Amino acid sequence: MIFVYYIFAAALIFLSYKSLRGGFAYLDFFKKELAETKPEFTPFVSVIAPCRGLDSDLEKNLNALVNQYYLSNYEMIFVVDSETDEAVPVIEEVIRRRNDRSKNYPTAFSIPLYSCRPKLIVAGKAENEGQKVRNLREAVLHVSDESEVLVFVDSDARPGEHWLTNLVAPLRDEKIGCTTGYRWFISGRRNFSSELLSAWNASIASALGANLKSNFCWGGSMAMRRETFEKIKMRRRWQGTLSDDFAVTRAMKEFGLPIYFVPQALTASLENYSFGKLLEFTTRQMKITRVYATNLWIASLIGSFIFNLVMLWSIVLIGFLEIKSFSFWFALLTFVSVSIFSVGKSHLRLKAVKLILKDYEAELNKQFWSQNTLWLFSSAIFLYNSVCALFSRKIVWRGIRYKLESPNRTSKE
Repeated sequence: MIFVYYIFAAALIFLSYKSLRGGFAYLDFFKKELAETKPEFTPFVSVIAPCRGLDSDLEKNLNALVNQYYLSNYEMIFVVDSETDEAVPVIEEVIRRRNDRSKNYPTAFSIPLYSCRPKLIVAGKAENEGQKVRNLREAVLHVSDESEVLVFVDSDARPGEHWLTNLVAPLRDEKIGCTTGYRWFISGRRNFSSELLSAWNASIASALGANLKSNFCWGGSMAMRRETFEKIKMRRRWQGTLSDDFAVTRAMKEFGLPIYFVPQALTASLENYSFGKLLEFTTRQMKITRVYATNLWIASLIGSFIFNLVMLWSIVLIGFLEIKSFSFWFALLTFVSVSIFSVGKSHLRLKAVKLILKDYEAELNKQFWSQNTLWLFSSAIFLYNSVCALFSRKIVWRGIRYKLESPNRTSKE
């Protein structure tokens, strides 16, 4: 039996070492992207933000969207499923203030700071698809004829003022299929669950990078040319689905279109999570992954199982074996080396993120200990999520119960 441990432990040491190397590559990629001069490409764009309910600090999030420093006109389309949604009064107030500011400033200053045209549309209730997807499919029917680029963003994200410019710029290259950012969780009131969620999410964030073929789209911050959207028939592809971003990723892979990760489009998500809410959110993500990207779910299941098995087994061997035995020293080597590699990866990842989210430097500095320690527990959460996804395809999202029948069929419970 001990030989099984040796094999798994050796595999984990090797994979942890590769992960550390990935951390160096991640940081180097961020530095390279920041050092490069972005191409000037600021066409008229349509930014679509599906909303439902009251996110934490929703007004601040939406204000960040309508006050982008973008050197051209753009339209901001907020879309809800019902006029009675709790988000509607907040959206209307944001639109009113945005329009008032545009009227009160001279035309000479209108291009860089006051070029947003906000509006609200009502999509209606979804039937055999996710409500977010229903909102998106309706919103794209209302974009301006001027629009050359479609941008999609989540209402719980708070992008920086240059987010839109950075996300759109790479699309000057018509060969790029889609650009994407990602989220970084920051808790308003620091607690164990919120910090653990950030560590859990961080491991996914660092899967993006320079490799255009292996990148994936994140629906909370992604953009594509309008002609690309129409070419791949994305609105039709969304029909019946729950996950907008997995569907876009599948389409990009099918057409052989590169996905460009834009580090400057990394957005802060300011949330406070209880442990129950943490488990609900992370398990929902894994259930969606199982349906839309089964290979990634299998990799998560196997990887998290091996990690937890080896680390626990190592602790047991260290605690119960005699210090002079070979197995004791091998177990100690395994635990220490995997820990060093994992801490190194977390440190490099946080260092990269701090290059982008400079407005949150104080909050990120406080994440030093949590990011460099909670990786040990986040792997256990991944294992729990993966096992739950094995036995159920039912989720609750924004207060609506769904059953994921297949990648192209979603039903309400």
